[in-house]
Amino acid sequence: MVILGVDPGIATVGYGVVEYIGNKCNVIDYGAIVTPSDQLFPDRLKAVYNQLTDIIIRYKPDDLAIEELFFNKNVKTAIKVGHARGVQILAAVNYDLEIYEYTPLQVKQAVVGYGRAEKRQVQEMVKILLNLDKIPKPDDVADALAVAICHGSSLRFKESFKMR
Repeated sequence: MVILGVDPGIATVGYGVVEYIGNKCNVIDYGAIVTPSDQLFPDRLKAVYNQLTDIIIRYKPDDLAIEELFFNKNVKTAIKVGHARGVQILAAVNYDLEIYEYTPLQVKQAVVGYGRAEKRQVQEMVKILLNLDKIPKPDDVADALAVAICHGSSLRFKESFKMR
């Protein structure tokens, strides 16, 4: 099974493509979609959609695993990220991917074994679990890989996390 993990955003969208065979995971690709802050917001959404669509076409994942948004104190930023997350989900829907969402707590629990783990602990475990030479940067990329790992480790329960 090929999983596309996404850490939603508008300025930086982390993505990670991971293949699960049995209980082993192998990284296929990872990176970030970056949009410039001086670009008009609709154009940024379009860029995120187009680039994520290209990734979906290239790797043909079975599932999209995306992190749920936590409430941001800056409501304007939260709304923009919410719009971007919608575009990311739309890209997956348009290519018939199953969509699953996980809270940050669930991701930390799956990757580190502790739901209140620090960001650095999650990043280090992503590096170890995927046998990478270094922690992926920026942080959004490591987060996206962590979401993909979380989904892979939750496959036997995946209907519980399916987006409704």
